[in-house]
Amino acid sequence: MRKLINSTYLTLDGVIENPMWTSPYFAEEAAEVATEVTNGADALLMGRATYDGFSQAWPAMDENDPTTGAAFFNNVKKYVASTTLKDPSWRNTEVLEGDLVEAVAKLKEQDGGNIVQYGYGAVTAQLVTAGLVDEVKFWIHPVIVGAGSFSSVLSDVKATFELIDTRVFTNGVIVATYRPKATA
Repeated sequence: MRKLINSTYLTLDGVIENPMWTSPYFAEEAAEVATEVTNGADALLMGRATYDGFSQAWPAMDENDPTTGAAFFNNVKKYVASTTLKDPSWRNTEVLEGDLVEAVAKLKEQDGGNIVQYGYGAVTAQLVTAGLVDEVKFWIHPVIVGAGSFSSVLSDVKATFELIDTRVFTNGVIVATYRPKATA
């Protein structure tokens, strides 16, 4: 069974939107962890907002430059959870039909590598609640941006996780990796 791995950049005040604040912190250590995530994956799962941002940014990047990650993002199989996207223009993209939880459960049952998901919003909340997220990597950046916190979309989500790995970068970024903890 494939694993669903969520990888989310956030600030000290819990902001995940418009992560331009990550750029000064994306050095060799971050590239190493990011490569580990993508090397184990053969699919990308996104909500509509992430798709809109990624589909505008990644195709404009040089796929021949291994430091950009563009070769992975532009060529990997992409699944989008959306009821409004009908004709995705980004190469190798499929819109999930029907119930999100059922569609993702079917994807996880298929043979293949991990499914990676970036960001933590309504799609992730549904999948955490359904028990379909196998691992969460929170990339905590030493930045406060003073905007809304991602927890507002999680007001009805109840979950407990156990820490399975921590990496601390020399620039102050902490990558805390968790997996859902079985509840009795």
